[in-house]
Amino acid sequence: MKALHFLIVAALWTVVCQAAPTDSSAGTPPTASPPTVVNTNEPANYLISVQWKDTRLGSSFLQVMTSEGSFNADALEHGSMKTSGPNVPTTIRLSGDLTVLSPQKGRLKLFIGRTLTYATETTKGPAGTAPSSYQQLSLGLDSTLIVTFGKPLVIQGDENGQISILVKRDEG
Repeated sequence: MKALHFLIVAALWTVVCQAAPTDSSAGTPPTASPPTVVNTNEPANYLISVQWKDTRLGSSFLQVMTSEGSFNADALEHGSMKTSGPNVPTTIRLSGDLTVLSPQKGRLKLFIGRTLTYATETTKGPAGTAPSSYQQLSLGLDSTLIVTFGKPLVIQGDENGQISILVKRDEG
Protein backbone atom coordinates (compact mmCIF):
# COMPACT_ATOMS: atom_id res chain seq x y z
CA MET A 1 0.00 0.00 0.00
CA LYS A 2 2.88 2.34 0.83
CA ALA A 3 4.46 1.59 -2.53
CA LEU A 4 1.23 2.52 -4.35
CA HIS A 5 0.98 5.76 -2.37
CA PHE A 6 4.61 6.58 -3.22
CA LEU A 7 4.00 5.92 -6.96
CA ILE A 8 0.96 8.24 -7.01
CA VAL A 9 2.91 11.07 -5.35
CA ALA A 10 5.86 10.55 -7.74
CA ALA A 11 3.54 10.58 -10.77
CA LEU A 12 1.85 13.82 -9.63
CA TRP A 13 5.25 15.38 -8.99
CA THR A 14 6.37 14.49 -12.52
CA VAL A 15 3.21 15.97 -14.05
CA VAL A 16 3.58 19.20 -12.05
CA CYS A 17 7.24 19.63 -12.99
CA GLN A 18 6.55 19.02 -16.68
CA ALA A 19 3.63 21.49 -16.70
CA ALA A 20 5.74 24.39 -15.38
CA PRO A 21 7.07 26.52 -18.25
CA THR A 22 10.82 26.82 -18.48
CA ASP A 23 13.25 29.16 -20.13
CA SER A 24 14.56 26.90 -22.93
CA SER A 25 18.02 28.46 -22.88
CA ALA A 26 18.67 27.91 -19.17
CA GLY A 27 16.17 25.23 -18.18
CA THR A 28 14.82 27.46 -15.38
CA PRO A 29 11.35 28.88 -14.87
CA PRO A 30 10.94 32.27 -16.60
CA THR A 31 11.07 35.43 -14.50
CA ALA A 32 7.94 37.52 -14.18
CA SER A 33 7.84 40.45 -16.58
CA PRO A 34 7.39 43.89 -14.97
CA PRO A 35 3.84 45.26 -15.08
CA THR A 36 3.02 47.66 -17.89
CA VAL A 37 3.24 51.25 -16.68
CA VAL A 38 0.95 53.85 -18.21
CA ASN A 39 2.70 57.16 -18.86
CA THR A 40 0.93 59.66 -16.59
CA ASN A 41 3.20 62.50 -17.71
CA GLU A 42 1.64 62.62 -21.16
CA PRO A 43 0.98 66.27 -22.10
CA ALA A 44 -2.62 67.39 -21.75
CA ASN A 45 -4.76 70.50 -21.62
CA TYR A 46 -6.56 71.53 -18.46
CA LEU A 47 -9.71 73.65 -18.09
CA ILE A 48 -9.44 76.00 -15.14
CA SER A 49 -12.83 77.43 -14.18
CA VAL A 50 -13.28 80.03 -11.45
CA GLN A 51 -16.79 80.91 -10.27
CA TRP A 52 -17.71 83.62 -7.82
CA LYS A 53 -21.10 84.00 -6.21
CA ASP A 54 -22.02 87.35 -4.74
CA THR A 55 -25.18 87.73 -2.62
CA ARG A 56 -25.88 91.12 -4.22
CA LEU A 57 -24.59 90.72 -7.80
CA GLY A 58 -25.28 87.05 -8.57
CA SER A 59 -22.83 84.58 -10.12
CA SER A 60 -20.03 85.03 -12.64
CA PHE A 61 -17.27 82.80 -13.95
CA LEU A 62 -14.06 82.87 -15.94
CA GLN A 63 -12.56 79.84 -17.72
CA VAL A 64 -9.09 79.30 -19.15
CA MET A 65 -7.80 76.33 -21.16
CA THR A 66 -4.09 75.76 -20.60
CA SER A 67 -1.45 73.07 -20.45
CA GLU A 68 0.86 72.52 -17.52
CA GLY A 69 2.75 75.73 -16.74
CA SER A 70 1.90 79.42 -16.58
CA PHE A 71 -1.34 81.08 -17.66
CA ASN A 72 -2.70 84.62 -17.60
CA ALA A 73 -6.16 85.99 -18.49
CA ASP A 74 -7.64 89.47 -18.22
CA ALA A 75 -11.34 90.07 -18.88
CA LEU A 76 -13.90 92.82 -18.46
CA GLU A 77 -16.64 92.29 -15.92
CA HIS A 78 -20.21 92.70 -17.22
CA GLY A 79 -20.96 95.69 -15.02
CA SER A 80 -18.97 98.86 -14.63
CA MET A 81 -17.98 100.93 -11.65
CA LYS A 82 -19.51 104.36 -11.21
CA THR A 83 -16.97 106.97 -10.20
CA SER A 84 -17.90 110.57 -9.60
CA GLY A 85 -17.40 110.94 -13.35
CA PRO A 86 -17.95 108.40 -16.14
CA ASN A 87 -18.63 104.70 -15.67
CA VAL A 88 -15.36 102.77 -15.70
CA PRO A 89 -15.17 99.05 -16.60
CA THR A 90 -13.88 96.65 -13.95
CA THR A 91 -11.36 94.06 -15.09
CA ILE A 92 -10.89 90.53 -13.78
CA ARG A 93 -7.41 88.97 -13.69
CA LEU A 94 -6.76 85.24 -13.46
CA SER A 95 -3.13 84.16 -13.52
CA GLY A 96 -1.06 81.36 -12.14
CA ASP A 97 1.00 78.27 -12.69
CA LEU A 98 -0.23 74.65 -12.86
CA THR A 99 2.04 71.73 -11.96
CA VAL A 100 0.68 68.20 -12.47
CA LEU A 101 1.60 65.98 -9.51
CA SER A 102 -0.27 62.80 -10.52
CA PRO A 103 -3.14 61.82 -12.82
CA GLN A 104 -5.57 62.94 -10.09
CA LYS A 105 -3.88 65.95 -8.44
CA GLY A 106 -2.03 69.15 -9.23
CA ARG A 107 -0.46 72.16 -7.52
CA LEU A 108 -2.03 75.45 -8.58
CA LYS A 109 -0.38 78.77 -7.80
CA LEU A 110 -3.18 81.24 -8.40
CA PHE A 111 -4.04 84.91 -8.43
CA ILE A 112 -7.68 85.93 -8.97
CA GLY A 113 -8.59 89.57 -8.59
CA ARG A 114 -10.14 92.79 -9.85
CA THR A 115 -8.66 96.03 -10.99
CA LEU A 116 -10.60 98.93 -9.51
CA THR A 117 -10.33 102.44 -10.88
CA TYR A 118 -10.65 105.42 -8.55
CA ALA A 119 -10.34 109.19 -8.86
CA THR A 120 -7.23 110.72 -7.34
CA GLU A 121 -7.71 114.34 -8.38
CA THR A 122 -10.68 116.53 -9.11
CA THR A 123 -10.95 119.86 -10.84
CA LYS A 124 -13.57 122.57 -10.63
CA GLY A 125 -15.08 123.71 -13.82
CA PRO A 126 -18.14 125.63 -14.95
CA ALA A 127 -20.26 122.48 -14.60
CA GLY A 128 -19.01 121.71 -11.08
CA THR A 129 -16.42 119.35 -9.69
CA ALA A 130 -15.27 116.49 -11.92
CA PRO A 131 -12.51 113.91 -11.58
CA SER A 132 -9.53 114.62 -13.77
CA SER A 133 -7.06 111.92 -12.73
CA TYR A 134 -7.57 108.22 -12.08
CA GLN A 135 -5.50 105.39 -10.67
CA GLN A 136 -6.04 101.68 -10.54
CA LEU A 137 -5.82 99.32 -7.60
CA SER A 138 -5.47 95.56 -7.96
CA LEU A 139 -7.31 93.53 -5.27
CA GLY A 140 -7.53 89.78 -5.04
CA LEU A 141 -6.50 86.41 -3.70
CA ASP A 142 -2.97 85.05 -4.16
CA SER A 143 -2.64 81.43 -3.05
CA THR A 144 -1.08 78.03 -3.73
CA LEU A 145 -3.47 75.07 -3.65
CA ILE A 146 -3.45 71.31 -4.17
CA VAL A 147 -6.40 70.53 -6.47
CA THR A 148 -8.07 67.24 -7.32
CA PHE A 149 -8.87 67.23 -11.04
CA GLY A 150 -12.62 67.26 -11.67
CA LYS A 151 -13.55 68.19 -8.08
CA PRO A 152 -14.60 71.80 -7.24
CA LEU A 153 -12.85 73.53 -4.34
CA VAL A 154 -14.07 76.61 -2.42
CA ILE A 155 -11.03 78.89 -2.14
CA GLN A 156 -12.59 81.93 -0.44
CA GLY A 157 -15.87 82.64 1.27
CA ASP A 158 -17.55 85.14 3.56
CA GLU A 159 -21.04 86.49 4.30
CA ASN A 160 -21.11 88.20 0.87
CA GLY A 161 -20.43 85.09 -1.20
CA GLN A 162 -17.75 82.64 -2.21
CA ILE A 163 -15.18 81.81 -4.88
CA SER A 164 -14.67 78.25 -6.09
CA ILE A 165 -12.28 76.70 -8.58
CA LEU A 166 -12.49 73.59 -10.74
CA VAL A 167 -9.54 72.15 -12.69
CA LYS A 168 -10.40 69.40 -15.20
CA ARG A 169 -8.08 67.45 -17.47
CA ASP A 170 -9.30 67.80 -21.06
CA GLU A 171 -9.90 64.29 -22.35
CA GLY A 172 -10.68 65.44 -25.90
